[in-house]
Amino acid sequence: MAAHRHLLLLTAALLHLLAAASAIGVNYGTLGDNLPPPAQVANFIKSQTIINRVKIFDTNPDILRAFADTGIAMTVTAGNGDIPALTRLAYARQWVAINIAPFYPRTRIVRVLVGNEIIHSQDKRLVVNLLPAMRTLHNALVLAGFRGIQVTTAHSLGILEMSEPPSRGRFRPGYTRVLVPMLKFLRDTRSPFMVNPYPYFGYSPRKANYALFKPNRGVYDRFTRITYTNMFDGLLDAVYSAMKAVGYGDVQIVAGETGWPSLGGPGEPAPTLANAVSYNGKLLKHVNSRRGTPLMPNRRIETYIFALFNENQKPGPIAERNFGLFWPDFTPVYKIGILRSERHRRGRRGGRGGHRRAPRPGGGKRWCVLKQGVSDQAVQANIDYVCSTGVDCRPIQSGGACFDPNNVRARASYIMNSYYQTKGRQPSNCDFSGSGVLTSVNPSHGACIYI
Repeated sequence: MAAHRHLLLLTAALLHLLAAASAIGVNYGTLGDNLPPPAQVANFIKSQTIINRVKIFDTNPDILRAFADTGIAMTVTAGNGDIPALTRLAYARQWVAINIAPFYPRTRIVRVLVGNEIIHSQDKRLVVNLLPAMRTLHNALVLAGFRGIQVTTAHSLGILEMSEPPSRGRFRPGYTRVLVPMLKFLRDTRSPFMVNPYPYFGYSPRKANYALFKPNRGVYDRFTRITYTNMFDGLLDAVYSAMKAVGYGDVQIVAGETGWPSLGGPGEPAPTLANAVSYNGKLLKHVNSRRGTPLMPNRRIETYIFALFNENQKPGPIAERNFGLFWPDFTPVYKIGILRSERHRRGRRGGRGGHRRAPRPGGGKRWCVLKQGVSDQAVQANIDYVCSTGVDCRPIQSGGACFDPNNVRARASYIMNSYYQTKGRQPSNCDFSGSGVLTSVNPSHGACIYI
């Protein structure tokens, strides 16, 4: 048993090294009541997209189980509310035992974020405990034998006092007392400094092309005599300059969130389908080009697009619910080369596509699966109900092809689909008191074949 676990840990470490050559990721948010189950999401990302890194905003066990054995690098997040308690080693070790140990290394967790944009929040209790929590969590991971998992946190660009010209990027004076020792910790543990650069939030009609990677006259930095042709590079170089000014220009930078919404409210010129295609499409090409930035040349900057799905329960303006690359049925909101099939087609006929519609299940055959966020009680109730109607439940029982003792939600999806397929393929037969959803993506996996 110990030898097997040792082999798994070595495999995870090897995969971590091999992944250094790739750098395009996606933020997988879950603020929606119509999102597909994590198992389908993991299968879709692995089999149909070029995405090889996923960042989530919690440690959702269903998501972590779903990504087991996919090889996809996972970044998880310890919630803001956990930060004060994580300064205590006993709590940090318990947190690791609950949120990391059951899944690693089968699920390739490469990084833990401690909170999100804490410094800019100006919550003094969280800010003062942030770095101690990072240090303690790192120690807890080491004690558990998980030395390959990095610990860092994500920052908004509100930590910068100035960002133009990029070579004069500097941290706000009041933040350096936290950021400088944090950068030392990151250097010592070989972990990255993560920032969330959003040219979208810096959009103005005058600089539209500069923000969108479109041809433009550029922004000239008279101190370096470099002309910047896109805002993404300018923002990252401003962060690099700020780090270098305090002696930590050698710490790796990761772009934890960046993206562009495809729809906004009245009077908002920035969030449009054309702009989302331009920004995210050219960002993808830019990141994969290995050109890096003017001050960080020849690097492939690890970058996470925000977001995987349009999330219909996100608060705020309309644009906040329209950052997604895909609808919940996995249909692309627009095409930028993320889908493997799309990249093959481009060689034959070019074009980028893209469409705006209300979300609905795709055409052709459909399957009924469990929605995300359904309570355990409701999950079990669905299984009990279907099995009482005469549907064959043997596949989800011990020894059956779809039996997974640790994943009652996957068992529920299988049996709910059996009910939908055998009782008549009507939407009402996939309702299950609002806990079912239809999908056009076949959820079959391994020997478990959905009818």
